[in-house]
Amino acid sequence: MEPIFVTGTDTGIGKTVVCGLLARFLREKGGNVVIQKWIETGEGDSDIEQHRILSGREHFQYIRHILPYKFKKAASPHLASYLEKRKISKDKIKKSFLFLKAKFDLVIVEGIGGALVPFNRKELVIDIAKELELSSLIVAKNKLGAINHTLLTIEAINKRGIPILGLVFNQEDGEDGLVLEDNPKIIKRFSGLKVFGSLPYSKDKSILYEKFTPIGGKIWSLLRKT
Repeated sequence: MEPIFVTGTDTGIGKTVVCGLLARFLREKGGNVVIQKWIETGEGDSDIEQHRILSGREHFQYIRHILPYKFKKAASPHLASYLEKRKISKDKIKKSFLFLKAKFDLVIVEGIGGALVPFNRKELVIDIAKELELSSLIVAKNKLGAINHTLLTIEAINKRGIPILGLVFNQEDGEDGLVLEDNPKIIKRFSGLKVFGSLPYSKDKSILYEKFTPIGGKIWSLLRKT
């Protein structure tokens, strides 16, 4: 299976959850899967730890490749690295990715924040995804305003010639049901992309996985063809 770059419309929209659940689903289908995060910023809950909890698997022996860069400041990577006077090496990220690609059936790369996040003052994280010829999966928060944010993200990724596999929506708790129902439909109409489904809000991880299963099945069917 070809590797996937999971990006999103913003930070905090559920990329980590989708990556973890997708990895679990594909492992249960027999795949040897790893989730990589090129850069992590902030001292709160680690996305890597959430990946482990959600996917049910850990690969601590490969942690320096799974997470090449970790910074204390919760900020864009370009700023977080500047504050620590540590330059982010694109070559190091690429080598870590290629190492994991050789070890596993599938590498799921979780992006940082939204699609257009800089890791230095000249380059964006998504530029690395393009150089590695990764296909993308877009995660969007399903709420009021999602149409504009999602279509802009799609436009930016298309402009760079990065293939888009499709979209997964994470539903916002307490949003208008009519809005939640309409957003994926109108975005699909304008973009022509596959909508794999909407993941309802829940703090219960077992319920989340149950609800994710049909979404995972659609993504798996597509990946099997790659």
